[in-house]
Amino acid sequence: MNPRKRREIFERLQAENPQPTTELQYKTPFELLIAVILSAQATDKGVNKATEKLFNQASTPRGILALGEDGLKEQIKTIGLYNSKAKNIITTCRILVEKHNSEVPTDREALEALPGVGRKTANVILNTAFGQPTIAVDTHIFRVSNRTGLAPGKTVYEVEKKLLKFVPEEFKLDAHHWLILHGRYVCTARKPRCNACIIEDLCEYKQKSLD
Repeated sequence: MNPRKRREIFERLQAENPQPTTELQYKTPFELLIAVILSAQATDKGVNKATEKLFNQASTPRGILALGEDGLKEQIKTIGLYNSKAKNIITTCRILVEKHNSEVPTDREALEALPGVGRKTANVILNTAFGQPTIAVDTHIFRVSNRTGLAPGKTVYEVEKKLLKFVPEEFKLDAHHWLILHGRYVCTARKPRCNACIIEDLCEYKQKSLD
């Protein structure tokens, strides 16, 4: 895909949604961190339902530590893998209290040292909470990048590197949100909604569904 097409894709996505953001509900970087950890193999809607109740009771590292692992499990038991997530969150909260003055760190190395935080989660926090131009690649973004020809790659990291290289600078901050929303609601996995797609004529997917 040539640079002109890439720019046009993001110009259209920006025009349609000038201020995109995550669908996870949060008020602080810490709440976002917990929500993103919980969102692995879970829907944002399901996470929001659980965190609304959780954050009303505990919205700081010390607050969640006070709940204890069993108390946290009770709050998030509707979410998949809640046992391992609760364990990771409790350990993460302890590290935040002991090493980071209860604050979410703003650098990748410190974030990725937290249990339950991999590269994708770190990218989301750096981008959404701290305004850094990172691009977290989830299954939606991986699919859209490959299917459209925007940034094809065989691995998540390869797609991330290509997006960082190819996405025009002025669109990098919001690229993650535009692409994930596009993949979630338009360029869906089983049957993409090509007839409702604002970038259909720029997309290089060969098996478009226009019915």
